[in-house]
Amino acid sequence: MADYINKQVIELNEVTEENRNKATRSMKTETHLSDGRLRLYRLAAVCLGVLCVLQVTLNISLRLAFYNRGNETEERDQLQTSCNTLTEERDQLQKERDDLMTKFSNLKQTCPEGWQQFNSSWYFLSTVKKPWKESRQDCLERGADLVIVNSEMEQEFLYGLNKRAWIGLTDSVTEETWKWVDGTPLTTPSYWHTQQPDNGGDNPANRNEDCVELNTVTWRPVKAWNDLSCLLNRYWICEKVETTP
Repeated sequence: MADYINKQVIELNEVTEENRNKATRSMKTETHLSDGRLRLYRLAAVCLGVLCVLQVTLNISLRLAFYNRGNETEERDQLQTSCNTLTEERDQLQKERDDLMTKFSNLKQTCPEGWQQFNSSWYFLSTVKKPWKESRQDCLERGADLVIVNSEMEQEFLYGLNKRAWIGLTDSVTEETWKWVDGTPLTTPSYWHTQQPDNGGDNPANRNEDCVELNTVTWRPVKAWNDLSCLLNRYWICEKVETTP
């Protein structure tokens, strides 16, 4: 009986030890599983953090890319605008150049060599001397007439030609009634030298001074007209008024 009891006690102890070992192994297993889950949680958290960082980096990169693309587009548009403006200015300059060349060509055809312009008229100064009537005839053949002086500025311009030359003023039709070659009477302005016109003065040989010269030798610009015999030889000045087409 005692042996049987001891045997039962031993078996009970063995069962208890085995249960204790199972419990210990179960606890270790659960602990191991808990540690594994924790590591997985931590790994998942790390991965999530990395993904967040990557997402932020990607967002920033995309924003910068779009921003730079926007700046590049704006700069491209500005360059295109500048290019268009320069093209328009170039075309305008070319047009102005062509217009000037056309005007210059027309002027050369209208007024050949030897003529010069002042305000709205063209002037021709002869290189030879002739009497007044022959001088006027030369102007008419050139499509002009002897010059008519209309202003002090024009008088000073003619004086600057520095020639004793016939102008288009005469009293050959009616003595002491001075008229221009276009038939208009002399009123103002007038630029007679002192004591002129004198129709030859006291010397009867110099009578009939019916034509007017511009004397640039010693007289001032606004006091440079002198009546003279139309038969004397002088240079002459033709005038052609520029007409608007």
